[in-house]
Amino acid sequence: MANVDFFFDCSSPWTYLAFDALLEAQSQDGFDIAWHPFLVGAVFNTVNPSVYQMREKPIVPKARYYTKDLHDWIRRSGLAIRWTPSIFPINSARAMRAALVADDAGQCAPYARRIFELYWGEDRDIADPAIIAEALKAAGLDPQAALAEADGEARRAQLKANTEELIARGGFGTPTFYVGDDMYFGQDRLILVREALARQGHQA
Repeated sequence: MANVDFFFDCSSPWTYLAFDALLEAQSQDGFDIAWHPFLVGAVFNTVNPSVYQMREKPIVPKARYYTKDLHDWIRRSGLAIRWTPSIFPINSARAMRAALVADDAGQCAPYARRIFELYWGEDRDIADPAIIAEALKAAGLDPQAALAEADGEARRAQLKANTEELIARGGFGTPTFYVGDDMYFGQDRLILVREALARQGHQA
């Protein structure tokens, strides 16, 4: 059984930060990761509509700090993340369904890294099948076969099920981690994830 359940949608810069830091922590601590691609927009629609309200009527000091905070974390990470991409928010549904295909092939991490790079680093449209194909190819998958599978009903149902699972477990956004039943939200909670793993007997 995996030690960390990671629910993620590549449409968030905070999730890119979390993804990169999680892989670094894994290399140091040796835990397993269960990847759970999901659709964050559906979560917002169901349990967290305040996100849309904040975008429509931002609290200026809070929005200003949010941008500063994000850039502080980007600088600390060393990742190439631009804010904001030309298309934001992005329809990430197909990209996340393709992540499910990549995960079954044991290639979710390299696929997701390339998707994050394409969108947040290179300002590419990851709703475009041709761009998703680039990430699939980078992960060593057959792009056309994987895209066809990603567009099938089984993967649509799986993405919906992952989204509903996150909601059922009390989640409300991306990135979300679970260690057992304990939930941790946000890239800055990874230190708490590692401490929870340490309590379960893993070296932190």
